[in-house]
Amino acid sequence: MDLRELPDSTRVSRHPWELARARFFSGLVARTHRAGLRVLDVGAGDGFVGRALLAHLAAGSEVYCFDPSYTEAHLRRVAAGAPAALRFGRERPAGPFDLVLLLDVVEHVADDLAFLSDVVGGAVRRGGEVLVSVPAWMALYSRHDVELGHYRRYRPAELRALLARCGLAIERTGGLFHSLLLPRALAKLGERARGVRSRPAPEALGAHADTAVGSWRAGAFVTGAVCAGLAVDGWLSRASARAHVGVPGLSVWALARKA
Repeated sequence: MDLRELPDSTRVSRHPWELARARFFSGLVARTHRAGLRVLDVGAGDGFVGRALLAHLAAGSEVYCFDPSYTEAHLRRVAAGAPAALRFGRERPAGPFDLVLLLDVVEHVADDLAFLSDVVGGAVRRGGEVLVSVPAWMALYSRHDVELGHYRRYRPAELRALLARCGLAIERTGGLFHSLLLPRALAKLGERARGVRSRPAPEALGAHADTAVGSWRAGAFVTGAVCAGLAVDGWLSRASARAHVGVPGLSVWALARKA
């Protein structure tokens, strides 16, 4: 969860989107890695993905959650009850790491190439991997993106080109949240009908973020139905990636290796 979305209350009710996202990426890593890993989660927010990933990894693995926006209050909150193999900090630890996660991070950075090149050069071991996810399709850029501080959304080819310029070789790539593509497109059309023209103006980005990611209030039946639908969504993403078939989604992801 982005720190902008973290509710004031210590009680967090996870949105099915966040549950599905953590399940998908944890499963993706666990299926391809059997030995212990040293993992760096860049822009880790409240560490929800790091916790989920650690539960899927082999014994001896460790996950370091790094976010430069952590305050002392954040650190006390997110580290409460964390296992010894899950650590948090606002300064990037010394590498190298076997795997670096940048899940919905690079869209927050004005110069994505310089940022990613620095992470790859300083944190990833030779032969190590980088797992990146970003929001897809600039045509869907909306007020939600402005509130979350997104400079851009990406076409799949743009993400692949960015990784290649950083010296990374794509191993697997695909879309995610295919079922949410139409609702977001309709929301974007609704914005335009109301005369809203959302643009990535730097002075407005991240000014406010009032989302339901940490305060989901639907009942058990609705939550279960949404989670089931998103589980099918994740299966489609894995299947299409294995078949090298590009199925559009609301997000695009790539697993790449450093030469």
